[in-house]
Amino acid sequence: MKPIFIAGPCVIETEECLNEVAVELARLRDELGITIYFKSSFDKANRTSLSSYRGPGLDRGLEMLARIKEKYELPLLTDIHEAWQAEPAARVVDVLQIPAFLCRQTDLLVAAARTGCIVSIKKAQFLSGEDMKYPVEKCRQSGAKDIWLTERGNSFGYNNLVVDFRNIPDMLKWTDRVVMDCTHSVQRPGGNGGSTGGNREYVPAMAMAAKAFGANGYFFEVHPDPDHALSDGPNMLRLSDLEGVVRKLIGND
Repeated sequence: MKPIFIAGPCVIETEECLNEVAVELARLRDELGITIYFKSSFDKANRTSLSSYRGPGLDRGLEMLARIKEKYELPLLTDIHEAWQAEPAARVVDVLQIPAFLCRQTDLLVAAARTGCIVSIKKAQFLSGEDMKYPVEKCRQSGAKDIWLTERGNSFGYNNLVVDFRNIPDMLKWTDRVVMDCTHSVQRPGGNGGSTGGNREYVPAMAMAAKAFGANGYFFEVHPDPDHALSDGPNMLRLSDLEGVVRKLIGND
């Protein structure tokens, strides 16, 4: 199965940021002949602190994403946190992502499945690849035709994650598309004293290891200046570094 790529800033910040990232993604699509989805969140409902930036909200966020889709002809992925968000989001995006913390929330899974969109379910930090059979079944029984699963690491003590790459072939038992979230898997959850830390230097190695275990999708949160990003900066990949990682994954470096 030909690999897909998902990339974009963690949360919608400004039109300028979205456009800068989209220009680069469209260039990579055209130059490398890859399928790439633009990802950004209209609301980050699971931030560590109440004072953390969450995004522009559903209505404005979807309007901004719709302009990116129209201008650059990039398919879109965004995450939803509540069942009522599924229908309006599905009118704009191509893939509805279920956050890892919420991957067992039945009402959320059913609502996403009923839209007809691709449903991408991130594996919870407390579940195994084998456990993801059940969220997939919920979506299939609710009408979803295309379901992706995403590996993003497991909790390893406090403020740390570790990736068990055996989860990738395990999840391939339940769906044909398994995505490696190469940036969230290097997070240090809550490790920055009220915000999440991370080690972006390990992102390329995470991607290549996932390829060896059979992953056929790669998720990168990217930003022109991640050190000043409003969410997930420490683990986001610099936009300028994305091309090199993608070229290695497709054997074109």
